Parts: sequence; C-alpha cells; structure tokens
Amino acid sequence: MSSDLSLHQRRRIPTADELAGIPWLHLLLPAERERALAELQVGDALPGDHVCRIGRPVTYWFGVVEGLLKMSSENAQGATMTFAGLPPGGWFGEGTALKREPYRYNIQALRKSVVAGVPIDTFHWLLDHSIGFNRFVMNQLNERLGQFIAAREIDRMNNPDIRVARSLAALFNPVLYPGVGEILRITQQELAYLVGLSRQRVNEALAALEAQGMIRVEYGGLRVLDLVALRSSVFA
Repeated sequence: MSSDLSLHQRRRIPTADELAGIPWLHLLLPAERERALAELQVGDALPGDHVCRIGRPVTYWFGVVEGLLKMSSENAQGATMTFAGLPPGGWFGEGTALKREPYRYNIQALRKSVVAGVPIDTFHWLLDHSIGFNRFVMNQLNERLGQFIAAREIDRMNNPDIRVARSLAALFNPVLYPGVGEILRITQQELAYLVGLSRQRVNEALAALEAQGMIRVEYGGLRVLDLVALRSSVFA
C-alpha cells in the first residue's frame, strides 16, 4: 500500500471482524442492513492523514474501527484547538451529515487507524427508513452535546490533573465509544496532543490518578478503575 495514495484511494471492503466493530449495524432490519453493507467501506489511515478538512463538503459519515483520531480546528493565528479524541467504536459528524454542510473541523489520524465510511446519501436513506438507526443517531447527538459542554469546562480548568481526568473520562464514554472496552490503547504523547499539555505533565497527572486508584497504567494503554471519580473528583 503506497503512502502517496489518499485515504479515499485506499478505501476497500471491510472484513468480517471490522464489521463486527460497527455498533449500529445490529440495530438494522435485514433489508436496511443489506443496503448499508452494500455501500459501507473502510480505509487504512496513516498517522497524520486527514479524514475530514475544514471547508470540505461532507461526502461520508465516518467511524473509527481501529486506532485513534482527533477532532480539532485552527484559529486565525494558527493555534490548534482540540475538541475531542475519537477512539474505536466512535462515529462522528452526524450533525454535519444531517445538514449536508461543509466541515467546521479537521479530523486527523494520530496513529495508523482503520476508518469506516457510509456515503452521505446512504446515511440519509437509513434515516428515512430505519427506526433503529434513527435512535442510534439521536443518542449520538444527545451524548455529543454533553461531551462538548464538558469540553468547554475542561478548557477553563487550570488544574492539569483535572484536565487529564476529564479527558480520559470522555474517551471512555460507552455510548460514543463502545469499542474501547476497559483498556484504552493510547500513548502519553497521544494523550498530551488531545489534552493540550506537555507529555511530562501528562505523565505526572497519570501518576497522581493512579495513586488515587482511578486508573492503572498498563503496557500499551490505560485501564480505568473508577470512571465516576474521573468524571467528578476535584483535586487540590
């Protein structure tokens, strides 16, 4: 596979294991599922690849099968603001897809990832024909609203430990990211990109959270031991 090819040019038919990681497929009736499977494709994203770019028209509704993406934008001065990390099981951009408007954010791969896509016309066909799909999208929009309200609160926090704790809690959201499970495969550098702190400061925060029994740092990732505490604890 050549890295010179765009992500769209690298699209392919998903494997059975990849389809098993798409959370909304099992909600469809047979005819709806057949239509979705006929149109659904995946692409192998390399680190740094853009899945979506600001100003580009929406052509697909996307989801993460494997890997890790970040959602961000840049201001007039070129500073990057990260809105969210997107781990396995996460589908995103339903608001943009519903309105068929240009993207207002960038989606970029932080590591080698598998990204699934449903053409925008198929997305709207499923909305028109599937009650199960409608409920899934409605739950996504509701949960995403809460996520972005929390993200605004995180941006105003001066305590780095709280910023890391809340950001980790968001990545372990079982509704938005059902593919994460109990262990989040993430490096300290990747978490630093998402939180907006240095790798060293993130390392210190993780040590503090582990000392309080909220997480356990394991080889290749993090295990959450107390999700409620990550969402609500206040540190001195």
